[in-house]
Amino acid sequence: MSELFGYIVSGLVTGAVFAVMASGLTLSYSATGVFNFAHGAVGFLAALLFFELNAGLGLAAWQAGLVAVGLFSPLLGYVLHRAMFRGLAQAGETAQIVGTIGLTIALPALGLWTVDLVAEPFGLPRADATSLPRGLGPYPAVPFTFGGVHLDSDQLITFGFAALAAAGLWAFMRHTPYGLRMRASVDRRRLATLRGIDADASSAVAWMLGSALAGLAGVLAVSTLGLDSTAFTVMLSVSATAAVFGRLRSIPWTFAAGLGLGVVQNLVAGYADFAEDVTGLRTAVPVILLFAGLILLNRSRDRVAGSAAEDAPPPDYLADLPPWRRRLPWALGLAALLGWTLTRSADDFHVSVVAQGLVLALIFCSFVVVTGIGGMVNLAQASFASMAALTCGWAFSSGLPFPVAILLGVLGATAVGVLVALPALRLGGRILTLATLALALLADQVLFQIDAFSNGTIGWPLPAIGLGFADTTDPRVRVVLLLVLIGLVGLLVRNLERSASGRAVLAVRSAPAAATTSGISAPRAKIMLFALASGIAGLGGVLFAISKGSITATDLPASAGFVWLAVVVLQGVRRIGGAVLGGLIAAVFPELLAGWDVSAHVGAILFGVGGMVLAKHPDGVLAQLAESRHRRRVARRRLDGAAAVQREAPAVTGEETSVGGARPAGEGTSESGARAAAPHLGEARAVGRHPAEALVAGPRPEEGLIAGPRPAEGRAGPEALFRLENVVAGYGDVMVLRGVDLAVRPGEVVALLGANGAGKSTTCAVAAGDLPVTAGRVILDGVDVTSWPAHRRARAGVLLAPEGRGVFPGLTVDENLRTWLADPAPVYGRLPQLARRRGIAAGALSGGEQQLLTLAPALVRPPRVLIADEPSLGLAPLVVEQVFEVFAELRERGVALLLVEEKATSALELADTVVFMRLGRAIWTGPRAEVDGARLTAAYLGVA
Repeated sequence: MSELFGYIVSGLVTGAVFAVMASGLTLSYSATGVFNFAHGAVGFLAALLFFELNAGLGLAAWQAGLVAVGLFSPLLGYVLHRAMFRGLAQAGETAQIVGTIGLTIALPALGLWTVDLVAEPFGLPRADATSLPRGLGPYPAVPFTFGGVHLDSDQLITFGFAALAAAGLWAFMRHTPYGLRMRASVDRRRLATLRGIDADASSAVAWMLGSALAGLAGVLAVSTLGLDSTAFTVMLSVSATAAVFGRLRSIPWTFAAGLGLGVVQNLVAGYADFAEDVTGLRTAVPVILLFAGLILLNRSRDRVAGSAAEDAPPPDYLADLPPWRRRLPWALGLAALLGWTLTRSADDFHVSVVAQGLVLALIFCSFVVVTGIGGMVNLAQASFASMAALTCGWAFSSGLPFPVAILLGVLGATAVGVLVALPALRLGGRILTLATLALALLADQVLFQIDAFSNGTIGWPLPAIGLGFADTTDPRVRVVLLLVLIGLVGLLVRNLERSASGRAVLAVRSAPAAATTSGISAPRAKIMLFALASGIAGLGGVLFAISKGSITATDLPASAGFVWLAVVVLQGVRRIGGAVLGGLIAAVFPELLAGWDVSAHVGAILFGVGGMVLAKHPDGVLAQLAESRHRRRVARRRLDGAAAVQREAPAVTGEETSVGGARPAGEGTSESGARAAAPHLGEARAVGRHPAEALVAGPRPEEGLIAGPRPAEGRAGPEALFRLENVVAGYGDVMVLRGVDLAVRPGEVVALLGANGAGKSTTCAVAAGDLPVTAGRVILDGVDVTSWPAHRRARAGVLLAPEGRGVFPGLTVDENLRTWLADPAPVYGRLPQLARRRGIAAGALSGGEQQLLTLAPALVRPPRVLIADEPSLGLAPLVVEQVFEVFAELRERGVALLLVEEKATSALELADTVVFMRLGRAIWTGPRAEVDGARLTAAYLGVA
C-alpha cells in the first residue's frame, strides 16, 4: 500500500509541472484563440536562462528563478505578441499553427546560439543536453519522509508553486476585470472592441501570463529534463493532453488533468508489466491519452468535420496573365537546373545536395495536397515517409523483388494515411493537428521501436534503382528522375483541382455546411486527400532511403516534419512550386551555412523566424510576390488611365463651355473654382463614372430620385452630437458607402431606412469604428474621431448594438453585463427576467432575452450615442415593443440614437428624423412628418 501511495505522490509532483505548462497553454488559447505550439520552447528558454544565471553568474537559485520567470518570460511573451501573435490572431488556422511551430524551431536555437556567443567573454558554461542544472530549492535537496513516502525539497517546491500558480490563474480569469476582458475578446473579438475592450491589450496580457507559466514550468522541470530542447517539446505534447481534457477552457480541469497524467504515467511505469514487452509504451502513455481524449471529448457541436483551416483560397493574382507568362519563369528555372546538372560530373557533391532537395520537394508535395488543397495541417507526414521506407526495407530484406517492395511501401503509407483519416474526420482545426502530432509521436516511440519492423539501430539496406542505361547511384540520374516524378505529381494535383472531386474539396474547405447541404460527402473527400498525400509522402520516403542507401527508425523523426511544414508553408503550400522551392532551400541552405562556417543554430533560427512572415502574409512568399507584381500592374494601368483622362480634358472643358455656359478653359480659372469642382470629381469616381462625364452631365437622375429638403443642416435646436461627413468606405476593393452625410443630436432618434444592400449596416460599422473609412470624417461632439479604433470610441460613449445579438455566448449573463458595467445589480431591478438567468451562459438565452441583455447596460450607463442595427430582427412582437420602449426611454435621457430597421413602421413611430439610403448614399433626409408612402416606396423599391 505504501508503494502505491509513493507512486501516486511522486506522480502528483511530476504532474504538477505538466499542469503548470498546460494551464499557460489553456490561458493563451482561451484568451487569444491561438494554440501556441511553441509553449515548450518558451519554457526551454526560461530554463536555459535560469541555468546560466545560476551556474554561470552565481546568482542564488531563487534570484535566477525570479529573473527567468518573473521578468524574462513575460517580456518574451510581450515581444512575441507584438512581433507575431497579434498578427496571427487574424490569420487562418494554417498560418497560426505553422507560425508557432516555426517558433518551436527558432527559439531554442536562438537561445543556444546566444549562449555560444557570450559563453567565452562572460565565462558562462555552455549548455547542452548533458548539462545538469539544479532546482529552485536548496542544493543538495533536503529529503523528507511522509508516511513512508520519500520526497525532497525540490519536489515539494514544485508542487507548491504549481498549486499557487493554478489557484491564482483561476482567480484572475474568473474574478478580475482583466480576466473577463480576455475571455470576452476570444469569445467574440469584434463585439469586445465595440464594448470598449482593447482586445490587443488583453491579448498582450494573456501572452505575458502564458509565457510566465511556461517559464515557471521550464524552471521547475529543468533539474529533471536537463537542457534538452526536444524533451521540452515532448513535455508540450503531454501538457497539450491535459489542456485537451480541460477542453482548452477550464483551468481547474486542466490542472487536475495534468496531475492525473503524472499519476497515471507513474502507475503504468510501476505496475504495467505487460508494457515491458512493448518498447516505448510506458513513455507513450500521455500520447495515447491525448489521442483518446481528442476523439472522445471533441463533440460534434464543437467541430467542423475534418477541416483544419476553414478559409477560402486567396485571389489568383496571376489570373490576368496569359498562360505562357505564368509558366515561363518555372520553365526557365527547370531548363537552367537541368542544364547545370547535366554538365556536372557524377561525383559532384553539389548535384547530390540538389538531388536531396528534390527528394524533400517530393515529400513536400504531400503538404500541397493535404494542407494546400484540403486545409488540414497534418504533422504526421514524416511518419508516413518513414513508414513507407521501413516497409520497403523490410519487404526487400524478406526476399520480395525491389519494385514490389517499393510498391508495398507506398501502399503501406497510403493505408496508414486512411487509418489516420478515419478517426481524424471527427476532428477539426488545431484539434486535428494535435491528433496527427499524437500519432506521429506514437509511431516514433512505439511502432518504429519494434526491432522486427525497423531492424533495430542497423536498419534496412536498400539498393539503387536501375534504369538500364544508368542507376540512381548517379546523382544526375536522381535529379532527372525526381523532376519527372514531381512533374507527374504536379499534373496530378492540377487535374485534381480542376476535377469534380477537387471542387468538392474546395467547397468543403470554404463552406462546410453549404457543401454538406449540397450533397457533397466531406468524409469521402477528406479520406481521398489523406490517402493521396500519404502515398506521395511514402514515395518520397522510399526515394529518400534509396538515395541514402539504407533506412533506420531515426532517419525521418516526427520532429523533422515540423521543419518541413514550416518551410513549405512559408514558400507557398498551395502550389507545387512552393514545395519544390522549399525542398531545395531545406537541402541547400544548411550546406551553405556549413560551408561559410556559420553555426547550425542560425539555419534553425532563420527557418523559424520565417514563420513570423506568415503573420502578415499567410499564403507564403510566392503568393506575396505574385500580389506585389499584380499591384504594380494595376498601378501602371491606373496611371495609363489617368494619362488618358488628361489627354481628353481639353475637349471636355470646351464641351462643358458650350453646354453649360461656363468660361472657356484657362480663362479666369481660380483655385477656388478648382476646389469647387473637386467634390463632383470625387462623386463621379464613387459611382464609377468618368470624371469628365460628371462635369458635363451633372448627377445621374437616379442619384437625385427622391428630392427633398435636408432639414438637418438648418434645423433649430442643439448642435449635432455625432456626424458623418461625406464618408466613403467599403470592404477591400468593393466600395459600399459613396459619400454619406448624416447627423444625430442629443435626445434625437434618426431612423436610417433603405432596401437590403443600401449600405445601412456598413454605415453603422463605420460610425462605431468597426470599419475604417476611405475618405470623409466622423465627428463626435466636435472632435474628429475618424482615426479612433472601435474600443476608444466605445469608451467615449459610442455604443453599437450589432445586427443579430450583441452578447458573448460563452459568458454568463452576469459576466456579459460586467463587460460594460461595474455593478450589474440595477439591471436586475429593471429586468427581473435577466436576474433569474444571471448564472446562465448568454448563448443559452432566447433571442428576445439576448436582445434585452444587449441593450440592458445602456439603461444603467447610458452612452452618448447608441447605434442599433436591426434590433427587432427575429424577435416576437411583444419583445419588439419592449425593445422600442427602451429606445424611447434612452431618448428621454438625452441619448442620440441612430436606428437601422427593416420594419419601417416601427422605426417611424419612434423617429424624429428619417434618412433614406440607396446605393451607398443618403438620398433624402427630413423630419418624420414629411415621410409618406410614395417616398417609402421609392426608397425600398427604387421607383419614382
